[in-house]
Amino acid sequence: MRATPTRLRLAVLVSESAGTVTRLGAAKLEQELRAAFDAAGITAAISLVPGAQLRSAAEQALRQVQAGQFDAVAAGGGDGSIRTVAGVLADTGVALGILPLGTLNHFARDLAIPLDIGAAVAVMSTRAVRNVDIGTMNGEVFLNNSSIGLYPSLVLERERQRRRQHLAKRSAMLLAILLMLRHLPLFRLSVRVEGLAESCRSPLVFIGNNDYQLTLPGLGKRARLDGGELSVYVTKAQSRLALFRLACRAIFGLSQRLSDMRIVKGRTASIETRRHHVLVAFDGEVELLRPPLHYEIRPRALRVFAPVRNDA
Repeated sequence: MRATPTRLRLAVLVSESAGTVTRLGAAKLEQELRAAFDAAGITAAISLVPGAQLRSAAEQALRQVQAGQFDAVAAGGGDGSIRTVAGVLADTGVALGILPLGTLNHFARDLAIPLDIGAAVAVMSTRAVRNVDIGTMNGEVFLNNSSIGLYPSLVLERERQRRRQHLAKRSAMLLAILLMLRHLPLFRLSVRVEGLAESCRSPLVFIGNNDYQLTLPGLGKRARLDGGELSVYVTKAQSRLALFRLACRAIFGLSQRLSDMRIVKGRTASIETRRHHVLVAFDGEVELLRPPLHYEIRPRALRVFAPVRNDA
């Protein structure tokens, strides 16, 4: 006679600043989450946590799992919030459940996790777990990508326009692009990927956790998150027109003509510049950091509840 499986027990940490919390309100969202976990047969201890306290809350949840009080930890929010909790759970063997409650939810999308709350919870109820790679930048974890140059400046301008104009995130980003392209930033950099070093003048260096698709219809997506490589994209276009042409060539698959972009892959990378500090983005968040920047891939360091790949 087969034993009845015990209910999955989750410590659920939801960022108070998540887009869905703002849209629905904390009380309504918590009600929806409780209903979803109950329907899936999961025992969930749900906590709404301020963003500044998310890391310490994740550390406490990890200790509770290790003490046998919970089986795993789930995180609700955008990519930045998921990254914070993932950084605590990496290399511990404790599985992470993902509630995509942000605006873009790139990590959830690349894992084929549904954006609907009930469907995302149902993924956890299957207990199907995948081991995926994480990237690090000077020891700081990122799940999707990190960059210097144009994109971090765009993120700051986007948030500035959201505050000033009360715009949605996507609308604010479009406005930020128009404003920032009037003054394209250029950086003198030394980029090293494993043994290959190159000096360049670039408006943008983008480091992906695995390979990003640069063409339609899957622009900006990753086919896999366990390939064990960083993908480093160095943009050499030095004018607005050249940058626009490069984007069009990439989007429409003219890869043989991408003379203004250098793509290199490897387990480690580093970026040096004479600037004392540079803006660095990782998973949609921006910090002012002191170079050099050292990047590394940590293969299969994170266990996540996610649909199993058909080709796995």
